[in-house]
Amino acid sequence: MRLKVTVNGVQYDIEVEVDETEKPQLGTIVIGSGAGGAISTPQTASVPGGAVNGVTAPLSGSVSKILVAEGDEITAGQVLVVLEAMKMETEITAPADAKVKALLVSQGDSVQGGQGLVEFE
Repeated sequence: MRLKVTVNGVQYDIEVEVDETEKPQLGTIVIGSGAGGAISTPQTASVPGGAVNGVTAPLSGSVSKILVAEGDEITAGQVLVVLEAMKMETEITAPADAKVKALLVSQGDSVQGGQGLVEFE
């Protein structure tokens, strides 16, 4: 490709090599749902919080709800605790059938990732 370039009032003809390899193109980018401003309902995520003898917090947040009590028989997949972090709720589920030995947190408590929430017998 030939170009004309002017530097300090002096015009130069230059030859430029152009790489002709095909560059990947971006796909379609969609922002929003396209539903005309419809408000979506909040979503929750279910996370098994398994540990050897209980469940732990998979992330930092605050305890929004506690759905079990000490002595309750629970089943695998049952929601035990709901954590809230950055306006998102995460349901912490039981990894296996068990009996609740102790609740290690209370509603409204702040927790760190890895902190124990519920202990099993």
